[in-house]
Amino acid sequence: MLRLSTIIKTVRVGLEARTHTNRRKKKTTMIKSMTGFGRCEAAEGKRKITVEMKSVNHRYLDVNIKMPKKLNFFEAAIRSELKNYIQRGKVDIFIVYEDLTESNVCVKYNKELAAEYMKYLEQMSEDFELDNDIRVSTLSRYPEVFSMEEQTVDEEELWQLLNKAIKGAAEGFVETRVKEGENLKNDLITKLDGMLEHVDFITERSPQIIAEYKQKLEEKVKELLEDTKVDESRLLMEVTIFADKVCVDEELVRLRSHIETTRENLIQGGSIGRKLDFIAQEMNREANTILSKANDLEISNRAIELKTEIEKVREQIQNIE
Repeated sequence: MLRLSTIIKTVRVGLEARTHTNRRKKKTTMIKSMTGFGRCEAAEGKRKITVEMKSVNHRYLDVNIKMPKKLNFFEAAIRSELKNYIQRGKVDIFIVYEDLTESNVCVKYNKELAAEYMKYLEQMSEDFELDNDIRVSTLSRYPEVFSMEEQTVDEEELWQLLNKAIKGAAEGFVETRVKEGENLKNDLITKLDGMLEHVDFITERSPQIIAEYKQKLEEKVKELLEDTKVDESRLLMEVTIFADKVCVDEELVRLRSHIETTRENLIQGGSIGRKLDFIAQEMNREANTILSKANDLEISNRAIELKTEIEKVREQIQNIE
């Protein structure tokens, strides 16, 4: 049989492993804005490629690439590489290719076509009894006898240079997104703290409204009935109906939960833009309900301020990847 100490040790190791796994799952990542810019130049010999990237917010990933026709066959590879850096946003990419090598263009002599020209020129001379005054300089001017052709470039070598420029631009692009994302996170957390203050105030104020209503109702009834005995059960029923109409406890609980969930997601980071946008819509719905049920000037003012803050938060969230 296993000794007790061995069993305890085994259980402890298992718990530590589980704790370590949970910590890894909760590992925080940086929040990225959907606004960014990156630029990189990569040169090798007399070839140079410049890549510029810029983006704005968008519901999905929309990549638009403008580049020379010579690089068109790399488009699929470029898009595949960009997926390692970007998840959302409207991204415009501009690629400029410069080749200053002297041997990149060559002259091609079309011997077969020149022979065809000569054949028909000699035939024309015989048919019309004309002097055959054709010279080499004259024949060389005929279309397509000489043509300019670009020499083929090693695709693998060109891709290595292009990929280097893309990676450099993408890294700078992500860096600007992360920097702005951090500023967004700090601003949003400050706004969420302000929203919690409004929620706390409404939570404390709500019971006071019911007590004040009960007191006013009692005073009004006594004033009207004077010496007549007040029916307490009827009075309590009226207060209960009023309390049910103005009760926002459920809305406040859900709103507080949404605010705390948003805060936790901001701290944890990652691609959370869509999730936070949905939560912001739910927060706005709860705030609208609180405002519609409000029967108190102070709560109404706080609910209006709460809605204003939620709109600001939602605008900021729409720029998070």
